[in-house]
Amino acid sequence: MKQLVLLYFIIFAQNAFCQEQFNILFDSNKFEVSKSELSKIQAWIKVNSDAKIVAINGFTDEDGTSRFNDSLAKKRVQSVLNIVKNKIKIRDDFKSRSFGENFAQSKIKSENRKVTVFFILKKDLNRENEILKIQTIENKPVIKTPKIFPEKVSFENPDGSVLELQLDNQFMKTIDEAKVGEKLKLDNLNFEINTFIITNKSRPKLFELLTVLQQNPKLKIEIQGNLCCQPIDRVNLSTERAKAIYSFLTYYKIEKNRLTYKGFGSTNPIFALPEKNEEERAANRRVEILILENE
Repeated sequence: MKQLVLLYFIIFAQNAFCQEQFNILFDSNKFEVSKSELSKIQAWIKVNSDAKIVAINGFTDEDGTSRFNDSLAKKRVQSVLNIVKNKIKIRDDFKSRSFGENFAQSKIKSENRKVTVFFILKKDLNRENEILKIQTIENKPVIKTPKIFPEKVSFENPDGSVLELQLDNQFMKTIDEAKVGEKLKLDNLNFEINTFIITNKSRPKLFELLTVLQQNPKLKIEIQGNLCCQPIDRVNLSTERAKAIYSFLTYYKIEKNRLTYKGFGSTNPIFALPEKNEEERAANRRVEILILENE
């Protein structure tokens, strides 16, 4: 039996029949909605109570790290969504997007710290599909068989002994389903102090990543190494750590054209240097994978 598959994308330029937009401004480095902007939102809801929201986008100025700004933009979107939901119609498949600082910035910084709500007025709702450029295409249903990842894997030590490792199914599923552009931290992946030697306790995490790559041949990743504590990576340790994971994966026959690696030293910290405690140092000292392709 055939089903209707909806293919659509939202065009954000305004024209004769296009969604409207409304901006909410934020204080520097804040995601909470100020009292004055809250009043503006409430007034907007009152005037547009019969409209429909189709997208909410978050933005920041260029201050701070890219990672911090990405997170800040997401929090700003969520703050606005919490205020408007249940008070105005929202399209079921509405788009929540966080651009951080990655957009054409205004010369006036305050104009970049915003959330933009895109909506359709009641008078135009009968043209909703036309406005959003939705096309209905007849197609056969696509049945995607879920992957089954192993819970354990056997690992042979150099001395010939066999070690059975417990794997994290949920983490493997998260990698497998990740979208292009997503960045995932490899928790519990540790190295010997001041070296790129991966600790024995970190073996499960390596095999989890390997297993996903083996079962998902369309997946391509970049391995990113990050350090804590020191502002300058004098021995290029972050790159060597990323390369160690790359070497492990290629040793087990993952194609080199599916992998890249890069070291960032301490240039992309989660917490500002110098860190205040070991918890902050541990958060900055990490390996992440960036999803480059995943069909």
